[in-house]
Amino acid sequence: MRNERASSMSTPLAPQRRRRADRAREIADVLRRQILDGALREGTLPVENALIQEFDTTRNTVREALGLLRDEGLVDRVPGIGTFVVCEKYPHGLNTLLGLGETLVGHGRVSNEIRSAGSVAAPPAVARRLGLAKPTKVVYLERLRSLNGLVLSLDLTYLHPDVGEAVLAEDLAANDVFVLIEELCGQRLGTAEISLEAVNADPHSAALLQLPEGAALLMVERLTHLEDGRPVDLEYIRFRGDRVRMNGLLSRPHLTSPGEEDPCR
Repeated sequence: MRNERASSMSTPLAPQRRRRADRAREIADVLRRQILDGALREGTLPVENALIQEFDTTRNTVREALGLLRDEGLVDRVPGIGTFVVCEKYPHGLNTLLGLGETLVGHGRVSNEIRSAGSVAAPPAVARRLGLAKPTKVVYLERLRSLNGLVLSLDLTYLHPDVGEAVLAEDLAANDVFVLIEELCGQRLGTAEISLEAVNADPHSAALLQLPEGAALLMVERLTHLEDGRPVDLEYIRFRGDRVRMNGLLSRPHLTSPGEEDPCR
């Protein structure tokens, strides 16, 4: 098997004719990253002739790539003048446990509109996730969160009753819940279980997030534990997909079986 794989790797693949749409998508991906990293922010993209030369492609392909970015709302094209960056996506890390205000420090002020706050009967699934042995009341928060007045997310949060009641007495409009939990519990948060998926905005969420119904949202489910392992905070967060991007640093585990030769050596 190893010899067959080595043989196939040494045989060059025959060049294939690529569709313009495929090439345009590739170019759009490269330019999008430059925009999101800030290299092209608050300015104009290179002129078409420069992009044609940079990507060794045709004018129609470049225009199709720029059209993809325009449809995403990242750029605007003005005939005879150029292509301008008109939108910024804010980074949200996946490898650190931070509240939104902590995550976006340096980008501006995060504000919280408290739409609902109080004790509710815990759904059985929520009670189990929070480590509650029997049905009981938990604290429920619904917050609409904005950065510099721009709506970013709709957060639905269930808090363990041992923590939630004290959190309710604090200034929820001006503080991250994570910061309040650590102050009130006298210990740091430890770990969190997180999942991320794309969902469509239901009519209610769309209206609150100022998006068309059915628009793409980034849905984050996060269960956060104190440093001693107790689960205290279960969140369902709907981020505007056109204003937030997720990033992180991943490492690959060593997959070579015992006794197996590493083919890269």
